[in-house]
Amino acid sequence: MDIREINEKVQRESSFVDLLTLELGKVIIGQKYMVERLLIGLLSNGHILLEGVPGLAKTLAIKSLASAIQVKFSRLQFTPDLLPADLIGTMIYNQKQEEFTVRKGPIFANLILADEINRAPAKVQSALLEAMQERQVTIGDQSFRLEEPFLVLATQNPIEQEGTYPLPEAQVDRFMLKIVIGYPSKEEEKLIIRENIAATFPTTSPIISPQEILNARNTVREVYMDEKIEQYIVDILYATRFPAECKLGKLSQLISYGGSPRASISLALASKAYAFIKRRGYVIPEDVRALCADVLRHRIGLTYEAEAENVTTEHIINEILNAVEVP
Repeated sequence: MDIREINEKVQRESSFVDLLTLELGKVIIGQKYMVERLLIGLLSNGHILLEGVPGLAKTLAIKSLASAIQVKFSRLQFTPDLLPADLIGTMIYNQKQEEFTVRKGPIFANLILADEINRAPAKVQSALLEAMQERQVTIGDQSFRLEEPFLVLATQNPIEQEGTYPLPEAQVDRFMLKIVIGYPSKEEEKLIIRENIAATFPTTSPIISPQEILNARNTVREVYMDEKIEQYIVDILYATRFPAECKLGKLSQLISYGGSPRASISLALASKAYAFIKRRGYVIPEDVRALCADVLRHRIGLTYEAEAENVTTEHIINEILNAVEVP
């Protein structure tokens, strides 16, 4: 299939993106960045880690998205006393039949909101990790496939760290994107107040079926990526691992570890999904640059020196993007 054909196919199949964004815009005021990243995660089959203070419409956004694409939504409040069985389900003894039967937990949904994920202990994290990575859940000696599309949106509160368990690097790496949400503007906040104190609150209508989302995912993978763009992604990732070899010696003392090959796969897939959302059948360097911070901010380890100097991963990513040659 040549680029022209791919372009026409993408333009044809991505028509729902504008409708879906408009529909979510009825309920979510502002937060275009978050809505766009949610769509990227959905189209590229990648989970999202979301950082922001409470009250920024995280739950509302994913609930509205689930309603618009006609899938099941589940919200899980992670607490220190949560057990794996509370998440995935357990075996219940049936006295009538005199046997154990499986009672499935809230993880058996399409869109999962894992609220304050860093408050749950390691056993719960490992149960969630299996669901995220393997797209399956094991209860007793049985394994169950999770229904597609399956997307985990996990939230972290950046302010309060008391009673939290830092997420292990292996689990953080499973998230395709980490997005940081800010406050709305003054004008947006006035609209938010107006909408919430009105007699009726707007709701989303079904726009697209789950099968159409799965079809769109296949089209996203067909989006053309030139070898020069692939090389650009590899160069960016290589610079996070060996900055001194990329004329970024000053970053060597600030980076403890760089992005893994999973980061480069995520950046390539997310760039294709971003091109699809922009109704293009090919990836350009600007797509890669637009998503670099979201894909890499949780995959670059900082040294004590970096933390002492208040250097952030965003600062390091910007330095790398300014140094690596754009094709």
